[in-house]
Amino acid sequence: MAGLLLISDDLGRTARFVRDLGISQSICILDLYDDGPASEQPDLIVSDVKALSSEAFRRLRRTLQRLRGTNVPYLCLLHDNSVRTITHANLLDASALLNASSATCHLINTMSEIPTSMVGTSKFAKRQAETALQFISTVFQPSRSITPDLADVGTAIVADAVRENGIRTWVRIVQRFDDATHKHILLVAGLASAFAAALGLSTTDRHHLAKASLLHDVGKIHVPVSILNKPGKLDQAEMALMRTHAERGHAMLVGHGFDDNILSVVRSHHEMIDGSGYPDKLVGTDIPDFVRLVTICDIYGALIEHRPYRAPMSGKQSYDIMKSMCGRLDADLVNAFAPIAEVFSENDQQR
Repeated sequence: MAGLLLISDDLGRTARFVRDLGISQSICILDLYDDGPASEQPDLIVSDVKALSSEAFRRLRRTLQRLRGTNVPYLCLLHDNSVRTITHANLLDASALLNASSATCHLINTMSEIPTSMVGTSKFAKRQAETALQFISTVFQPSRSITPDLADVGTAIVADAVRENGIRTWVRIVQRFDDATHKHILLVAGLASAFAAALGLSTTDRHHLAKASLLHDVGKIHVPVSILNKPGKLDQAEMALMRTHAERGHAMLVGHGFDDNILSVVRSHHEMIDGSGYPDKLVGTDIPDFVRLVTICDIYGALIEHRPYRAPMSGKQSYDIMKSMCGRLDADLVNAFAPIAEVFSENDQQR
């Protein structure tokens, strides 16, 4: 065994930390950005990564997958308490999180307290979904400015979870959440990520589609909770207020660096190609393909989820309804959605 393994983005800083730690067991420091040969499996892994960017997160997770195995405890040192850092740290499935400024004092005690049995894939998938929910709950606030970089963090959580666990597992976990609006956002973002992969879109386009889906209902933070969670159908006045979410979401994001595709999705995901949608009653080719893709995921997600006034529909029934909407929805894209819908039809048979 290699004893204690420290993964670092600054070898000098980590070496000073080791000296301050003053322990006698075997210690190895691994450079996060040095893709060297695999080391022996250690007894304990500690990450000392100050700049926990998306690239650092990917490298750190890859290293942990290579060296951690199923029973090696892992401690993550936190150098700040930003949303990005906390989100990434949670997704790394650490046995414990330690503030880097006090890690020297508490590391030994923590090492003696953490369990040695690690979580399985299903539990990790649940944690990914819970982290995504926490992200939305924290970031989607009326007083908070949402930036493209911040949205990228949430998008990566959903896309990684769907890729690693499958869309059926993602939907099954998300459907257990209580908040209807946040649950719907996560369902649609997951469906969009899976749909983009099924269509063979480029990595960049997949990310953009999932990102747009994550943001599509952001304007609902300005709609009263009493309307969002009403245990029945909305009356005419309530529906009119609900329908303002598309324009209000668009207004929230304009001028904050989001590209036109994202903005179009947020504003136009309720438009129908026959002109019967809202808010602008766009017709045919006035609705970009990017918007049409998200609209399909939005409608399917709404049909398969529980609503206060009805039970969730089966996968097959939901897809049949979407096929009956061809003429309002893009028929080619509805047909292309068939592999995703089939996953949920199989799930119906397993109930």
